[in-house]
Amino acid sequence: MPELPDLQIFSKNLHLALAGKKLQRIKIINKSKLKSSLQKIKKAVEGNRIKKIYREGKEIHFLFANNNVLGFHMMLRGRLHYFDENNSHKYTIVELYFNEAPGLALTDYQGNANVTLNPIMKDSPDALSKEVNYKFLKEKLGRKATIKNVLLDQDVIRGIGNAYADEILWNARISPFSISAKIPSAKVKALARSIKSVLAQAAKKIDRAEPGIIGGEIRDFLDIHNSRKKKSPAGATIRVSTSGSRKTYYTNEQELYK
Repeated sequence: MPELPDLQIFSKNLHLALAGKKLQRIKIINKSKLKSSLQKIKKAVEGNRIKKIYREGKEIHFLFANNNVLGFHMMLRGRLHYFDENNSHKYTIVELYFNEAPGLALTDYQGNANVTLNPIMKDSPDALSKEVNYKFLKEKLGRKATIKNVLLDQDVIRGIGNAYADEILWNARISPFSISAKIPSAKVKALARSIKSVLAQAAKKIDRAEPGIIGGEIRDFLDIHNSRKKKSPAGATIRVSTSGSRKTYYTNEQELYK
């Protein structure tokens, strides 16, 4: 699943390639997830130039000159691809055709990636926003849920996914199984710092590793949530706990609060 650092770089690269280009045609192939009619979407965006492409939580938003927004949510397996004249990528959800620019396809072999016209914004803040600070976290962590579940709750903080929740918690040295309300103030401050630093540094590493990337995942640099690594940078054994389809990576360097 593409997470915040991936989407941050994808959106930056898409903006560089497509900002100012006119959307000549949108073709939605898989209509099963549409919340607006195809006719309404076409009327809202076709013939308009892209003003800005940016990340919003776990979505990529295309802002048009007429102030309509087209939101792409990748879900678990969604991926973006450029194409020249004809799109040959399998499992396509939507195709965008521009003037003087490559076409753009959103694909997903599971069929869950979706397109939304003028998506409704959640009240929860983005993980990289100034609002996500010690005061905010101290208020939101006063609950019985485990800290990892709180970080993954998009109604609390938008943008953090499974892999980076593990990286953030290891960086802050907090066990993912800790009860949120039991985490002491000093560790809440450490968590606030780790959220910003881990996500920002990951985005930089992705950008350096593959300039121009708009799809896929780069995970080989992760310290903890990494199936290829057996030890943390400090030498502790990396443990893996599985719950349903979710895997949690952690070490005994992280303190458990309960």
